[in-house]
Amino acid sequence: MRSFILAAVLALFSAVSAPAAAQEREVPYWATIGTSKLNMRVGPSVNYRIAWVYKREGLPVKVVRVVDGWRLIRDPDGTEGWVVARLLDADRGAVVVGEGLAALREEPSDNAKLRWNAEPGVVGKLGECENAWCSFDVDGRVGWVRAERLWGAGEP
Repeated sequence: MRSFILAAVLALFSAVSAPAAAQEREVPYWATIGTSKLNMRVGPSVNYRIAWVYKREGLPVKVVRVVDGWRLIRDPDGTEGWVVARLLDADRGAVVVGEGLAALREEPSDNAKLRWNAEPGVVGKLGECENAWCSFDVDGRVGWVRAERLWGAGEP
């Protein structure tokens, strides 16, 4: 019985401490918007005015500062503001940037078969990156895209 109680206490501690540990990441780091609506404020509290409302779940952001349950983020356009930490996901995402269509290829090579084209502004899940190419998943359409065309790839 004693070992059961000890196991239960350890399980509870693990469940509570895991989110706390995730909040103690070293900045800067990448995250994605984890909700369909996210308010960006001018300061780290609900008492500050809302500067911007994001309606793009999965949009990558760079976390540049941490204060209690708030994160100072930078979006792909360079806009900075404060958001509630629990509304961000640790999942890596990316958004297509630059001019013209970005090719999603079957393999990480300019000579590989073209699968799809993505317009600037398209958001997707970022996979592994190698040799200046990244795996990119847009609603199940997966291909390799040049890393230079993806904001959210590379080191934050």
